[in-house]
Amino acid sequence: MRRIALLSTMLLAGAVRPAFAADRGPLDVEPGLMIWTIIVFLLLLLVLWKAAWPQILGAVEAREQRLEAQIAETERNRVESARLLDEHRKLVADAKTSAQSILTDARGVAERERALAIEKTKVEQGELLDRARREIAAERDRALADLRREAVDLSLSAAGKLIGARMDSEADRALVTSFLESIGERAR
Repeated sequence: MRRIALLSTMLLAGAVRPAFAADRGPLDVEPGLMIWTIIVFLLLLLVLWKAAWPQILGAVEAREQRLEAQIAETERNRVESARLLDEHRKLVADAKTSAQSILTDARGVAERERALAIEKTKVEQGELLDRARREIAAERDRALADLRREAVDLSLSAAGKLIGARMDSEADRALVTSFLESIGERAR
């Protein structure tokens, strides 16, 4: 390889020297120089063909394979990304739908609970009111009964003082009670 490079350098040096002669111009054609230039070019081409061309071609093919693999990988990644994006959009839509459904259900449950609580409160309020009315009526009846007893006792005591005799018997009590009841019925 060194010999070929040395030979090609010597041939080029011998071929170039006459081109720079004083009596010749740069555009003059010299057949000897042209032949040697073609021979050197062909030799250099042969050396490059044998030594460098397989390596260059291998590097280019390896790079082409790497690029094709990268393009294929990029395409797979793009398809996977598109699939994941679609899946993500579906999940987000499902989550929104689910959240909306949960909110709607929660509002319905809250309304039902509220209605039940109001109804329960009304029932309890009604029961308390009825119980209070019953207690008031019972207290009124007890107070009237106590008042009647006191009135009977006072009447008997007053009548006893007026008559001068003691009026304790059950018959006397029944008489005064019936009299007070008749007065109570007239007042109503």
